[in-house]
Amino acid sequence: MSVNVLYKTTAKATGGRDGNAATLDGALDVKLTTPKELGGAGGAGNNPEQLFAAGYAACFIGAMKFVASQGGPKVPADASVTSTVGIGPRSEGGFGLDIDLAVSLPGVPRAEAEALVAKAHQVCPYSNATRGNVDVRLKVV
Repeated sequence: MSVNVLYKTTAKATGGRDGNAATLDGALDVKLTTPKELGGAGGAGNNPEQLFAAGYAACFIGAMKFVASQGGPKVPADASVTSTVGIGPRSEGGFGLDIDLAVSLPGVPRAEAEALVAKAHQVCPYSNATRGNVDVRLKVV
């Protein structure tokens, strides 16, 4: 599969989960800290799962807006996606992710909202990247 790349960004991490991550253009610069649940100290800072959850939630709204522009129902201004990303050991070895997306589309009839979410899941780059590798559960709330 090929991708016609329209935008690229580059980020650099140092120190792993207890270091720093920043985009090379300086637009994002975050202190990283490992959660206590993964054996870290916790505390001030973010972790890769938080960054992934925020990115997936924002991107999924973008995917819904794209679907709407192709003839789907209008995405209300107060639409939201709550992305919950879990991490833990896989039965096959290594670590894996587990994701829940709770989508709120106020004023959109449930059947239309569910159809919009299903179509967005087919076009969202995060959904395409995780499909077949990560359990992603979608729920209209």
